[in-house]
Amino acid sequence: MKSFDVAIIGGGVIGASIAFELAGAKLRVAVLDRQQPGREASWAAAGMLSPAPDSARDYPLAPLGLESLKLYPEFVAAIEDGSGQSTGYAREGTLEIFSTPSGEADRDRRVAECRRLGVAAEPVTLDTARQWEPALGPAARAAAWLCEEGTAEPRSLMSAVLAAAQSRGAEFRSDCGVTGLIREHDRCTGVIAAGGEIFAGHVVVAAGCFSHEIAPEDEWLARNAPTRPVRGQMMALRPDGASLRRVLRSDKGYLVPRRDGRIVAGSTSEEAGFQRRVTPAGMRKIFEAALELLPGLAGAEVLEIWSGLRPGTPDDLPILGPTDIDGLLIATGHYRNGILLAPVTAKLVREWITGARGGFDASAYSPLRFANPKPKTQSAH
Repeated sequence: MKSFDVAIIGGGVIGASIAFELAGAKLRVAVLDRQQPGREASWAAAGMLSPAPDSARDYPLAPLGLESLKLYPEFVAAIEDGSGQSTGYAREGTLEIFSTPSGEADRDRRVAECRRLGVAAEPVTLDTARQWEPALGPAARAAAWLCEEGTAEPRSLMSAVLAAAQSRGAEFRSDCGVTGLIREHDRCTGVIAAGGEIFAGHVVVAAGCFSHEIAPEDEWLARNAPTRPVRGQMMALRPDGASLRRVLRSDKGYLVPRRDGRIVAGSTSEEAGFQRRVTPAGMRKIFEAALELLPGLAGAEVLEIWSGLRPGTPDDLPILGPTDIDGLLIATGHYRNGILLAPVTAKLVREWITGARGGFDASAYSPLRFANPKPKTQSAH
């Protein structure tokens, strides 16, 4: 049986980016995916690169998001160079729109909140906002400019990361679902996948919302990777006259422009289990938010509607780092931010596996924060 330095469970943007990073360190890497790599949450994402928190609950995520945003230009350059493909990366910033009667006060609080967390933000006048985006709707009462934010086209990025990782020698196995971990005493030495054993010096769990279901009988994994699916519905529009250069975002939804003129609109956040259906209620919510931001989309062509399952966690923070089982690391639970956090996650996992000393403190995201007891020793067979 072939063995590897690292076996990565999950071939989304997180798993594939880790593979790219580790293969660049000359490690023998296998990526094992339950279906075709890159067709889960990564495929469904909008691609906003925003470290600004959605709520106070997200404040602890800001340092990780800022670190990853800083890494993005170099990450994209390496991926595009290694793959020969475009990632659709752009850094045009984001206009955040406030439409309530207290819009200016809400905007000022938001700007102050962002600045406290190190996120670049400033108030702009509505005249300026409309100069930048002439199609902006009349409901806007105030606007903030988050100048350092960017976007990537998730499907293009996913294709490029897969190709770049393979060009470095990473091996990807489709339809290779992992059903168990191999343990020898206090160390993880591989996985059970597609009915066979695959041995590895390190195993990385990067299976998104499916992470806790890899080995249903393994209570330790379920406790230390407590992910759940959170459905997000989306749509892609082809404008009829209205145009958009930057991301527009409000507390109701967002619009993300693509280079080919399409506009992606989203999104819902639903506790619907593993149901992937697109619903009339979800589409209505997205349409209403989109038309408030950009009324000119009323006559747009609907090109595609879809949904994805984000990997949520109990505290909405990623689960990143070594566990109390030697050789086993977790890199999952990125929720809405998998595209943004791919570069920093890959860098951190490389540092943990190779023993390199990094300057970023990721202890807030450790799987050990769930304070679970160390499991009893299990036999490999």
